[in-house]
Amino acid sequence: MSIQSTKQLVEVADIRDNVVFLKNGSLRAVIEVSATNFELKSEAEQTAILQNFQNFLNSIDFSLQIVINSRKLDIGDYLKLVDTATNELTNELLKIQAGEYAKFVKELAELANIMTKKFYIVVPFYVFEAPGKTGLLKSLTSIIKPSTAVKQISDEQFKTYQGQLLQRVELTLDSLIGVGVKAKVLEKDELMKIYYEIYNPTSKFTQENLNTGI
Repeated sequence: MSIQSTKQLVEVADIRDNVVFLKNGSLRAVIEVSATNFELKSEAEQTAILQNFQNFLNSIDFSLQIVINSRKLDIGDYLKLVDTATNELTNELLKIQAGEYAKFVKELAELANIMTKKFYIVVPFYVFEAPGKTGLLKSLTSIIKPSTAVKQISDEQFKTYQGQLLQRVELTLDSLIGVGVKAKVLEKDELMKIYYEIYNPTSKFTQENLNTGI
């Protein structure tokens, strides 16, 4: 498959001022949300979390996309640090123990297939086309698979639409406070890393990718 045809599959046209600009002219802001161990909460705390989450959903009058990204834990960098620290040890007993520890961690990761999970809320703002109220499927399709035709907006229009998108983001952040999770709006570098890893699941994001704009 050619590079050009591959790029046509990517719906992201640009990332400006921490806002994702899609080819259909609509905008996205991405909020990363921390996890909470619901099972370890008391019954009263669980009830409060559920009620606050219900309040969060009821307070939103626009479409949201909740994304869970699961990836196999990459411990390669950690093992390199362990190896470096092991080589600097002068005590032979400690060096042997460190080597055994590195071997144990590597085997455990391979055996248990440990996964990492990250949680995101994608806040949309539609400029040229809004999801219709005629059907849920049509709305979701408009969010997940927008048109591939690139639609242009001026810098002045972008600032206006960005302001309206950020109002939605602030409402979302305020509504999440009662749920008991930490949330932050992702910046450009973080957004580039996420999208690179989504479209290149077997590759690792590097500084070179950042410098070349992926």
